[in-house]
Amino acid sequence: MTGPLAEVLDGQRRADLQRAARALLKEPLLTADGPYADEFRLVRRHQAELRGWFERNVGWTLRTDADAARLRKTPGTLTDVTHPAREATRNALPFTRRRYVLLCLALAALERGEAQVALGRLAEQIVLAAADPELVAAGIVFTLERRDERLDLAAVVRLLLRAGVLRRVAGDEEAYISGSGDVLYDVRRRVLAGIPASLRGPSLVEAEEFEERLVEMTARTALDSDELRFRAIRWKLTRLLLDDPVLYYDDLTDDELAYLTRQRGFITARIGELTGLVPEVRAEGVAMVDPLDDLTDVRMPEQGTHGHVTLLLAQHLAEAGRPVAPAELARRVRELAAEHGGFWAKSAREPGAEPVLVAQALEKLVALGLAEHTERGVVPRPALARYAVGEAVIREPGTPPNRPHPPTSPDTIVKDER
Repeated sequence: MTGPLAEVLDGQRRADLQRAARALLKEPLLTADGPYADEFRLVRRHQAELRGWFERNVGWTLRTDADAARLRKTPGTLTDVTHPAREATRNALPFTRRRYVLLCLALAALERGEAQVALGRLAEQIVLAAADPELVAAGIVFTLERRDERLDLAAVVRLLLRAGVLRRVAGDEEAYISGSGDVLYDVRRRVLAGIPASLRGPSLVEAEEFEERLVEMTARTALDSDELRFRAIRWKLTRLLLDDPVLYYDDLTDDELAYLTRQRGFITARIGELTGLVPEVRAEGVAMVDPLDDLTDVRMPEQGTHGHVTLLLAQHLAEAGRPVAPAELARRVRELAAEHGGFWAKSAREPGAEPVLVAQALEKLVALGLAEHTERGVVPRPALARYAVGEAVIREPGTPPNRPHPPTSPDTIVKDER
């Protein structure tokens, strides 16, 4: 088929493929009846093309069936801790080490269990599993008798509900937390089987150190040829560009930087075709800008007190251009409270709230690649320059206007925080 109709149909196919790919990048586990049901159907329709692209360009496998689509993602940086799992509630608190352990124990219990399970019964199975001598020796102890432990288990269950592993049949988690009731769930075993994303089971990993174990769990094959080494570099660079807000050249090895220099146009073009992301290349690195502004789990700027404080501290760090101690940032928050406190929540204006506000702001700035913690203090990274607000300049009538703020150097990355 040729002509205008063929062009329209081809454009619609590309738009559907892009929508499916973006959905998988945002939610690597999609279910047929979940919040992304429409995107799930698009993934099923374009599964062959999506599977080939992810396998070829990033080394990720895509598994699909009638119930779920699972993109088994491996991050470009295995030890990045700035994007934790979060509680599926309004507060969206990040998972702690204890919650991650509970999640693993819960998945193991569900795998061995029946098609339905009560939350109280699941708790009993977790307590039994936690009695393993190796877990006890590692300091992992669960009784689930305390309210804080039950809160943690409820957070794990809500994460599994959101992922589609569990389906609530009766009851409510709040009743379990308070000790006044129980909850019954259906266990969706096909979705459950898709949760693990490692290429090798933890029981087969021989390394003992944490970082070495991560590498062994995600290694594809021995890199015994130039072709395989170049493929591994291409996969890593593409993963970083897809997943991270900014790819800084300083964070790359010499081999990775040399490969990116040669293949940057090819890599960014392939990403753009699949996702609609637009490359922005500067002297310090590369960022894939999202025109639709929805491929992110951390937003900036953001409304509310914490969003305002974060933006103001970003400006302070950008204009400082040097390492800044957290104590200096706390003093700056006190000064800002005197100026802007009327727009902030009451709790943010109380004495002693400054360290918490600073910690929350820095958590976001670090996650977005805008700052980093060092022994010298908090160091602004190049992309933070877009938040430096210059002094106003009065123009003579008839002169052209200045560039809009925030100003950016030609040698500074400008990135919408994806």
